[in-house]
Amino acid sequence: MRLLHTSDWHLGRGLHRASLADAQRAFVDHLVATVRARRVDAVLVAGDVYDRAVPPLPAVRLFDDALHRLAALGVPTVMISGNHDSAHRLGVAAGLIGRAGIHLRTDPAGCGTPVILADEHGDVACYGLPYLEPALVREEFGAPVGGHAAVLGAAMDRVRADLASRPPGTRSVVLAHAFVTGGTGCDSERDISVGGTAAVPAALFSGVDYVALGHLHGCQTITDRLRYSGSPLAYSFSEARHRKSMWLIDLGPRGEITAERVDCPVPRPLARLRGRLDELLADPALAPHETAWVEATLTDPVRPDEPMARLAERFPHVLSLVFEPERAPGAPGTSYAGRLRGRSDQQIAEDFVTHVRGGAPPDPHERAALADALEAARAGEG
Repeated sequence: MRLLHTSDWHLGRGLHRASLADAQRAFVDHLVATVRARRVDAVLVAGDVYDRAVPPLPAVRLFDDALHRLAALGVPTVMISGNHDSAHRLGVAAGLIGRAGIHLRTDPAGCGTPVILADEHGDVACYGLPYLEPALVREEFGAPVGGHAAVLGAAMDRVRADLASRPPGTRSVVLAHAFVTGGTGCDSERDISVGGTAAVPAALFSGVDYVALGHLHGCQTITDRLRYSGSPLAYSFSEARHRKSMWLIDLGPRGEITAERVDCPVPRPLARLRGRLDELLADPALAPHETAWVEATLTDPVRPDEPMARLAERFPHVLSLVFEPERAPGAPGTSYAGRLRGRSDQQIAEDFVTHVRGGAPPDPHERAALADALEAARAGEG
């Protein structure tokens, strides 16, 4: 069986002030053309279909168009909600849509109920695990306090129990939206660490033939059977070096995996430039980036006059300007944003408490209270 694994469409999102609507439409065209040309048997979309819980109308229309075109091909599609999606909104009319072969899996209670696909070698049980926010689904799974690993582990127990009840030789696929240990993140992914440890071990997914992962925007292989497709477009300059693609997975008669990357269209390359303003404007080696979307980091000791306007004369698609002045050795540096980079919400909150109390860090009870408050705030977003 041939599967096309994609995720993290983030319909409705732009890149700084640049609209990506046309690029997202081109991706949908590419997706449909790939399904047709490569004789795909099923499409897997591993979450974050939209960029936010209430997406703009053009994004909804594009999603609707994608579903109609996939359904017209007669190719089943299995799709889960991610942490950017509103599971309830995405799952509206899922029962009716399922009759057209588009299977939306947004309800955590359905984790152990697969979509049954079939080929000449028998059945493939395809389980959709939507993004599982621990605070919202812990009761459903009877999971102890422990973050994402606890609820995902409980969901996978249901998957394995159902799979064990099926005829021997039934192959299995799981879609999940999570941060699996060994993956590499980037700036455009929303933190999912509130309420517990962010990363979950790959061993949670043992016992199935293929796991189609979503959440991380870089295409990557955790193991031969656990892969992230990554996002089809770059949504931050931290993705400038990404090769955007989808996975074409051939699932053999005994569950063996053959994987091939299928590149996605690139609307415009991204470039991260660094140096003094005059150097960036004069360096001939930067000519290839004059048509790219540009993030420029200026190192001038003193902020130049009208830097954005001057950069735009050479780089008309410059979108982001960062100032990191060169400093003498020993001079105080590191911007506030730089000090926060790579730190979780919990760490930032604890650092703030430590700062306002003159260096006294929060005790265990206070850390637990901060975690509860952050978890409650996160749960209220969807």
